[in-house]
Amino acid sequence: MATETVAKPRTSMRVGVQKFGTFLSGMIMPNIGAFIAWGLITALFIEKGWIPVPQLGGFGTNAEGVANTGLVGPMIKYLLPLLIAYTGGRMVYDVRGGVVGAIGTMGVIVGAGIPMFIGAMIMGPLGGWTMKKLDSIWHGKIRPGFEMLVNNFSAGIWGALLAMLGFYGISPLVTAFSTAAGNVVQFLVNNGLLPLTSIFIEPAKVLFLNNAINHGVLTPLGIQQSLEQGKSILFLLEANPGPGLGILLAYMFFGKGLAKASAPGAAIIQFLGGIHEIYFPYVLMKPVLILAAIGGGMTGIATLALTNSGLVAPAAPGSIIAVVAQTARDSYVGVILSVLLAATVSFLIASVILKASKTPVGETEEESLSAATSRMEEMKGKRSSVASALTGAGGGGVGVMAGPVKNIVFACDAGMGSSAMGASVLRNKIKAAGFPDVTVTNASIANLSDAYDVVITHQDLTERAKPATASAFHVSVDNFMNSPRYDEIVELVKSSNAPETADGGAPAAAAPAAAAAGAHGAHVAETPAKAAVPPSDILVADSVILNGTATTRDAAIDEAGQLLLARGAVDNDYILAMHEREESVSTYMGSYLAIPHGTNAAKDHIMKSAVSVVRYPDGIDWNGKQVKFVVGVAGINNEHLHILSSIAKVFTNKAQVAQLEAATSVDEVLELFGKVNA
Repeated sequence: MATETVAKPRTSMRVGVQKFGTFLSGMIMPNIGAFIAWGLITALFIEKGWIPVPQLGGFGTNAEGVANTGLVGPMIKYLLPLLIAYTGGRMVYDVRGGVVGAIGTMGVIVGAGIPMFIGAMIMGPLGGWTMKKLDSIWHGKIRPGFEMLVNNFSAGIWGALLAMLGFYGISPLVTAFSTAAGNVVQFLVNNGLLPLTSIFIEPAKVLFLNNAINHGVLTPLGIQQSLEQGKSILFLLEANPGPGLGILLAYMFFGKGLAKASAPGAAIIQFLGGIHEIYFPYVLMKPVLILAAIGGGMTGIATLALTNSGLVAPAAPGSIIAVVAQTARDSYVGVILSVLLAATVSFLIASVILKASKTPVGETEEESLSAATSRMEEMKGKRSSVASALTGAGGGGVGVMAGPVKNIVFACDAGMGSSAMGASVLRNKIKAAGFPDVTVTNASIANLSDAYDVVITHQDLTERAKPATASAFHVSVDNFMNSPRYDEIVELVKSSNAPETADGGAPAAAAPAAAAAGAHGAHVAETPAKAAVPPSDILVADSVILNGTATTRDAAIDEAGQLLLARGAVDNDYILAMHEREESVSTYMGSYLAIPHGTNAAKDHIMKSAVSVVRYPDGIDWNGKQVKFVVGVAGINNEHLHILSSIAKVFTNKAQVAQLEAATSVDEVLELFGKVNA
């Protein structure tokens, strides 16, 4: 009992720091391109750069004797902090939060007179959070027609107040903190103690706590130091690829089994790709190897300090390519030496440890690479697509998960038609397999976040979905109603959840990731039993035609769309968007069914939710597939999902499809679709 009491706070603290670091990283990483641009301009055009240009580098005076401002100063003082603030505010409260956060940060920038990255990290999220709270006060209380007036003026007034708060209140505090932190760093440098930071940084990397240190402290301080001195050693305290490379090289020579075989590929990904987490499982297989990482890190930092070398801007990701690209003009020898010597020392220490190990590392199940990868993913809190690829779990198809599958998302362009149908079909299969707690949602690709275990898309959309959901398994389908991949996913759910069932533990409740997805705009399709009963006019008799007149795909889309238009559910632009959607990705679902609907951008052209059904007894050609039923869809929020779920159930049942084909009245069709008028 005592052990449990002590362990829980530690885990909670680590997870809390991880989340904090991830949030900080979320503000910095989307703007790394801007940091790189500033770094390149600085390295090229400042007075000590490769191609000194006064007008760009901001040194000297112009023809009128006025000092050149250049690009370097304004970018670092205004552009980068404002980008960070906007991103932070938007993470909290979408665009509205981003705008208010950026306004507030301007007060901190002007008040401090120095680059305010820490100030931006404070004011951006603060602006978004406070604006969200203020909007909640009068949500639903604004008279129709006054929404824009109230929203614009409330954001403007609150933004102005935050700017003044930043100018008078926040900027002095952040300036004092930056000065104190800078003095600490300078003290460590002056006394030769900076290499000791590796004792904390290297273990923090393996525990995924590095983002809080790197993006919360080192990057802001490094930017300030780079502005004053033209370079900073702080950018390489965490990003040096040498320590990880040395460990992987040691496994190449002295490892066993899969660890030895996969180390060369991991080394390439780590050193050239800059994905450092690839070597974390190799450390976790033999935790004492953290000493090799620390020794390599200390060597690299000492080399940088002795040669007075540094980078002009952050190297992200920590690839040798990014490191060299951001190296200051006078630091190439020192920086390259720091990487090489760090790798050498790390390799030597790791080699001794691996050679001296009584049990060959990688041969036993306890020390296997897959087990270490699973432990790493437990600490990270989500699947690692890069590390899992080395153990055979990430090939992009359906394989073996490192942890239980709890959250599945079905994504399409608009997030309201084909994805809802596919999600309904798969949800029923998973529920029938005995896993009702596995959450199956649907979303538009634009609203995806990296919070799912499995992502299912049409084969033409998979590449669009991958960047936003890099940690998930991606499954491509071409038949939404009867894809054989669904059965594979059900087997994946069974295998990944089997250990939990065998241990007698109760399945986890619906994970927070699903709620997060909903908060980001995903159209969550609950099980029919839990879904609210839709309005009785979602599908009406007037919107059902038993004998359609169209003979082509495009004409059928028009016929289904005109029924929606006649109901006052959409305007003409929505029908055009239905054609646009069909040109990008087919809405053919399988089982003689197509469900044309508009693009994600066309949602503003929907006045109310409605569904139309047109039957073509002789069938029409739909991109090479035979279609006998065309269901036009226009949905606001989740109002239409109940009827789509009913339709999905019908079209996965061959007997009921046959009944639809034989139906002689509209009432028979409505009856089969779940008595939606009840």
